[in-house]
Amino acid sequence: MKTPLLTILLILILGPHNAVLAGDDDGHRDRKRWWGSERKEEFWDGPCEVKIESKHGEFKREIKCKDGFGARWSGEWKTEFKDGPCRVKQEAKHDEFKEEVKCE
Repeated sequence: MKTPLLTILLILILGPHNAVLAGDDDGHRDRKRWWGSERKEEFWDGPCEVKIESKHGEFKREIKCKDGFGARWSGEWKTEFKDGPCRVKQEAKHDEFKEEVKCE
């Protein structure tokens, strides 16, 4: 009688943990997906409009938030850096964020 009860408790305790790990792995695959395929996508993330365009070796993302509402960045800035074989350019304004990645 105790064995089924222990099994059920273990499933209830470990089940959500495994689901969280599985979800994290799926997110990792999504982040790298742009490298191997061409795609053009437009969607809304809360109050912000997101445009993504990619082709082999290039990735562009533009986020516009009306009046800056919902923007996850702060301030206005520009930066350029290398990430492995890729050159990354980012530019942020009050209501707009642009990112461009070009890889060799």
